[in-house]
Amino acid sequence: MREVFVEPLTAEAFAPFGDILEAKGAADVMINQGRCGRFHNQAQLSFVDGAAGISLFQSEACALPFALELVERHPLGSQAFIPMSFDPFLVIVAEDQEGVPGCPRVFETQAGQGINLWRGVWHGVLTPLHAPGLFAVIDRIGEGRNLEEYWFEHPYQVTRRSR
Repeated sequence: MREVFVEPLTAEAFAPFGDILEAKGAADVMINQGRCGRFHNQAQLSFVDGAAGISLFQSEACALPFALELVERHPLGSQAFIPMSFDPFLVIVAEDQEGVPGCPRVFETQAGQGINLWRGVWHGVLTPLHAPGLFAVIDRIGEGRNLEEYWFEHPYQVTRRSR
């Protein structure tokens, strides 16, 4: 089985796939009588037809190592995942190579980070590392086929590097 290793989620490494959502550094503006910092416009949402909707996803937690058998993409809309706990989760992405995914990359978020996957980016299924695995998801709600799946002929094993 081919191995892919977990790496930290950084803006530079994740740039080809989407945005990192986090309250980092100074707020863009202070609101609510100066008691609340607004970190403005964190994601590039993109939808073909339809509209943005907010859904809640609850996923079983996963343990390392595990077999990565499939990735998917959404050609009609971006998809933002905002954890409703401070637990890290894995973000699995792959560059498109003429209509099929290339070698996956696996990122581990830090507490308080969410992500926005750009429209058409190959990605693994929701992969929380801890229960309850509850996320607010902002994505396209509308007509049309907005899901493509790709099953790897030979699965990848997702694991941490030995130290």
